[in-house]
Amino acid sequence: MARIPYFDLDQASPTIREMVAARPPLNIYRMVAHGGPSAEGFLALGNAILRRSELDPVLRELVILRVGALCGSHYEVFQHRRVAAQAGVPAAKIEAVLAQPEGPPVAEAFSALEHVVLRYTDAVVRTVKAPAALFDAVSARLPPRQLVELTMTIGFYMLVSRLLENFEVDLEGNEALPAGRA
Repeated sequence: MARIPYFDLDQASPTIREMVAARPPLNIYRMVAHGGPSAEGFLALGNAILRRSELDPVLRELVILRVGALCGSHYEVFQHRRVAAQAGVPAAKIEAVLAQPEGPPVAEAFSALEHVVLRYTDAVVRTVKAPAALFDAVSARLPPRQLVELTMTIGFYMLVSRLLENFEVDLEGNEALPAGRA
């Protein structure tokens, strides 16, 4: 059960109601709606990352799954396994990106680009600033817009993971289960 009640969307501003109604009925949106005007920015940024980014959707989903695994966010990993599969990420890559979050991603499972991006993701999550050589390796493979979008995606999904975990947002259908049982 979530640590605080989910927001009553009937009490939300028209903008929040409209933004949430345009998305799947997920508990994260019912929790984030507590944020009022901040929730609008959160929802807009999430939409831009998922719908208007120049990053390849397969690469984006690998990054999101890796962030979720590194942050220990079971809800995030659960939801984005499905999204990743829909984006065309092979099941073997989904499992590989989730394996060993305490260590580096297994190089053999990924293309050279995917591997360097996942190493960059690990560095940003774990140490904030990627070492110069790793940053240079990523920036040599991605144009500036995609590099910025990549870093924004990492940071946004760190925020998402922290919201999910700190508020103990329930997987849909598990709202009545005690915390830690979902």
